[in-house]
Amino acid sequence: MESMVGVFRFLRFYAVGYRDNAFYRSSTDSIHLPTLNSFETVENFYQTLWHEQVHSSGHPSRLGRKGVVEQAAFGSEDYSQEELIAELGSAFLCGMAQIENKTIDNSAAYISGWLKSLKDDQKLIVMAAAQAQKAVDYLTNAQL
Repeated sequence: MESMVGVFRFLRFYAVGYRDNAFYRSSTDSIHLPTLNSFETVENFYQTLWHEQVHSSGHPSRLGRKGVVEQAAFGSEDYSQEELIAELGSAFLCGMAQIENKTIDNSAAYISGWLKSLKDDQKLIVMAAAQAQKAVDYLTNAQL
């Protein structure tokens, strides 16, 4: 996992210790995270960090994904798809870091919830997976 930690240096700002929730704010291009000890495990911390970093890859200066660029309303189809992209990307990164066995249950539950809001549209999961892979490719190649 140590090899994965230094991969994401391009992001301008991390605010660690921000309340009890994690989020990416595109207007300031910043990620906000609770403190490490707020998470059950260090793997859950990285899973959450990577979820937010996948969101950050959608910033207009990067991949320009609709769900980030247009700041989709909570629960909308664009918002739901962006959440799927972020969680799938995080799951891919957890696999690369070889911690997926400790995070898979969280990812599966989160993905399942968003799929229900998208009415189990099987095409959407495929499109979201493709976008998630683009985000992961972007993030992991950002330091090259």
